Amino acid sequence: MNKILIVDDEPDLCEILRFNLESEGYEVDTANSAEEGLKILRDDHKLLLLDVMMEKMSGYQMANKIRKELHNDVPIIFLTAKDSENDVLTGFSIGADDYITKPFSLKTVLARIKAVLKRYSKQADGQTAAAQPKATTIHMDNGLEIDLEIKSVTIDGEKLTLTRKEFNILALLAQSPNRFFSRDEILSQVWDDDTYVAERSVDVHIARLRKKLCHIGDCIINRTGFGYSFDPNKSTNNE
Repeated sequence: MNKILIVDDEPDLCEILRFNLESEGYEVDTANSAEEGLKILRDDHKLLLLDVMMEKMSGYQMANKIRKELHNDVPIIFLTAKDSENDVLTGFSIGADDYITKPFSLKTVLARIKAVLKRYSKQADGQTAAAQPKATTIHMDNGLEIDLEIKSVTIDGEKLTLTRKEFNILALLAQSPNRFFSRDEILSQVWDDDTYVAERSVDVHIARLRKKLCHIGDCIINRTGFGYSFDPNKSTNNE
């Protein structure tokens, strides 16, 4: 049974979601603040429904802690009234898997949950197209090392902290050096067809990835009309 954690500061909404999700066979925990949610989040939670606008700690801050401090890849679906393009891109850049704006229908929420859980089930079964390991490790002369089995990235032996999507984008590009991938190709490889994602979210993720890669970030190049590519010879290291 898939266990879901709902974090929203509207108790009535939490109970409505709990009732409907339990009716669909899910096990549900609820919390009415990000702080409470962090306390009860467990490894057996298969998905997190997370409100953005909450007192003290926002949903964005909670998600950031989950990804960067707890290193937890639990799927996150944001539930929020903040629906501008920048808000959506902020959610995805933190590592969200989907973004549902309020008001929403329960049918929509259930469909999005099923789509995200289906995608993660495929990944667990080794069937997803997103950067699956075909070799054990990618070593490059510029000091970059990508371990595709344990999902880690180091530069000159120093480990980087990447989100799941950042890692999968890097692995996708680095496994095919100098080949250009369009935004649509990256979306189809790293995201799932069942989930709507704006093309601009690819740019946001790659911008953050470049920053984390420091000088090696220059290896990720963009050509108008072609997309993104990884050129190992573009590194500015030791120049």
